[in-house]
Amino acid sequence: MLEIVNITTIEKELAIAWSDGEENYIPFNKLRHACPCANCQGEPDARGRVVKPDVIFGPKSFQLLRYEIVGGYAVKVTWGDGHKTGLFAYDLLRAL
Repeated sequence: MLEIVNITTIEKELAIAWSDGEENYIPFNKLRHACPCANCQGEPDARGRVVKPDVIFGPKSFQLLRYEIVGGYAVKVTWGDGHKTGLFAYDLLRAL
C-alpha cells in the first residue's frame, strides 16, 4: 500500500516522498486548480450532468497555509483565501 514517507513545502511547491521511492513536486497553483471538491469541480445533478462552477481566484488563493494527512489515503490543504474542502487522494497527487 502506497504511503507518504515525508511531505513538506519547498518554495511554491508541495514536495511528497512516497514509500515506493518516488517523489512529487507539485506547484501550488497546479494543486489549487486540481482541487477535487464539489465547489471547484462541480457535482452531478439528477441527470448526471456536471456543471463546473466558475471559480474566481484571488491573491491568496495559491498560498498554501497548512496540509494534513487524512486517514492514510488523502491530504487536506488549507489555502490563504480560507478554502479547505478538497481532499487530495494519493492517486490524484501522484497523477499531478
